[in-house]
Amino acid sequence: MLHMFSRREMMRIALGAAGGASLSGWLPQVARAAIAAKSAKACILLWMPGGPSQLETLDPKPGRPNGGPTGAISTSVDGIQISENLLKVAGLMKDLTLIRSMSTGEGDHGRATQLMLTGYKPTGAPIEYPVLGSLVANRLYRESSELPSFVSIAPFRFGDLGSGFLGPKFAPLVVSGSSNDPNTRANLTVENLSPIGGDFKKMAERASLLDIIRQGSSKVVSATKHSEVYQQAMRMVESQGGGAFRLEEESEALRDAYGRNRFGQGCLLARRLVERGVPFVEVALPDAGNGGTWDTHTDNFKTVTNMCNVLDPAWSTLIKDLKDRGLYESTLVVWMGEFGRTPKINASTGRDHHPEGWSVALGGAGTKTGQVIGSTGKDGTEVDRPVSTSKLFATILKALDIDPSLSNPAGDRPIPMVDDHAQPIAEIVA
Repeated sequence: MLHMFSRREMMRIALGAAGGASLSGWLPQVARAAIAAKSAKACILLWMPGGPSQLETLDPKPGRPNGGPTGAISTSVDGIQISENLLKVAGLMKDLTLIRSMSTGEGDHGRATQLMLTGYKPTGAPIEYPVLGSLVANRLYRESSELPSFVSIAPFRFGDLGSGFLGPKFAPLVVSGSSNDPNTRANLTVENLSPIGGDFKKMAERASLLDIIRQGSSKVVSATKHSEVYQQAMRMVESQGGGAFRLEEESEALRDAYGRNRFGQGCLLARRLVERGVPFVEVALPDAGNGGTWDTHTDNFKTVTNMCNVLDPAWSTLIKDLKDRGLYESTLVVWMGEFGRTPKINASTGRDHHPEGWSVALGGAGTKTGQVIGSTGKDGTEVDRPVSTSKLFATILKALDIDPSLSNPAGDRPIPMVDDHAQPIAEIVA
């Protein structure tokens, strides 16, 4: 009878077969492979759809007319202050770099989202550009992995974006989260992870039959792509996702520290996925579960405080958790939205869309941290040393040991991973 073994089962069989024989010949190879897997680069993108206000997060202007009522606090790096809304993140500034001079020119949610997630502005050309997660998954993909190379947790995007011309193999596995209620969403899971009725034997037999059918169409591109995606899904079902989705294995104290909400538990899941070799994980924070969002045209100050009450514990605990496990040295954590908010406060006590002079933060993966790149002056209106999306992309890819000058084929046309031949920010990734 057909049977598909998990990696753990295969290891047990191998050890049993070896008996009392010496394993010195291959155990060092296994150890080296484990070390290599642990040191492989990965990226966690904390995506803030709606456009978070830089003045109430990473670039406060206390005492200035544009500053509003939100105060600024000192951080673990002398001379760097951030908003009082991010008290716990402030204590980890030595592990972060702030870019305060993002300048992108796109103030529409949909267009700005495409720019910040793909690196390319919408042009009307019939090219579906892949998002950053798919670009990284394509370069850091491991054929035998039990998990996909790109996982998106509780995604929220303005626009229909995905793996584009890279195809379904590098599309994200979506982990949904329909509620912030800790009683109903205590564990983020993937539906249909187990075979129907839990019968792995029947699943294996069906897989064998499907392989026979596909042999006759192996030269058809669409059939080949389908086969790759199917095989990845099968590996994931067989291993039950490598146990990554069993958040109940974590201590109650750690889960509380991340925050018992969709974003907090999503950040915990991101750490578990990276720990198991997933090279790119995206975690979105579109709302705080109370109706507020980052799109603060009205009541900006109270709303951003509510959003940061979810963001601050999750982001800071993620960094600490990665550091404690020796993973921060190889994991890049990026925090960003599609644009910032206007320095001018509108008549509704809100801030409007602002694509010039806003903030992004990143750290880990061997980047140089504890610094600020660029500035927006005393009032948030004067941009010194503007940073483009292309330059940010080049920096992210370089930090992940991916050559930003490379291209990907879109049919018979090469498409650069980074537009405009942009170079990385030297102070971050020398």
